[in-house]
Amino acid sequence: MSDEVCERIIEAAEERFTHYGYGKTTMAELARDCDMSSGNLYRFFPSKLDIAEEICRRASIQTADALTAILDSPGMSAAERLKEFLFQDLRTTFHALEKNHRIVEMAQLITAERPEFHNEGLKRERDVLARILSMGREAGEFEVDDPDFTAEMIQAATLKFSYPQLFSRLSLEKLERELDGVYQLIVRGLVRSATA
Repeated sequence: MSDEVCERIIEAAEERFTHYGYGKTTMAELARDCDMSSGNLYRFFPSKLDIAEEICRRASIQTADALTAILDSPGMSAAERLKEFLFQDLRTTFHALEKNHRIVEMAQLITAERPEFHNEGLKRERDVLARILSMGREAGEFEVDDPDFTAEMIQAATLKFSYPQLFSRLSLEKLERELDGVYQLIVRGLVRSATA
């Protein structure tokens, strides 16, 4: 029963947050949408921020799962997997944030108020990057001593493209152009030299 109630709360919150915005939604409104008292709502989520965090966590896990699927794509080199990872992450996030600009408000708030949550999401994606780098090393394609460290550095270099609307107002076309340039630099640094 409680899982079902939590789902109803999350669904009601997603609808309100994306329609009215996080800041203009109250716990009393969410309780009313779920046909419960505010006191009962607080039994499931101590605050509105906790509800927003759960919504963002689910989206982050969904994104990481989609990126993980790249690992099983047949016939791709590690460089191609890396490119697909970076561009899929950019496009998915860009379209989600363009579709509903109120998500940006919630993402900024969660990042500021719950940095540990933000770091969890980054780690999920970084783990996939590290696996791509390990695949490249095992195939003799990449010269990488420490895939975890290298994944962290690639993530630092490409963070702008993971959450594009938080960092710029560029069009997707311009962001893709920039990301391709950054990707080319990264791959040149990873590729095993012919003289080795």
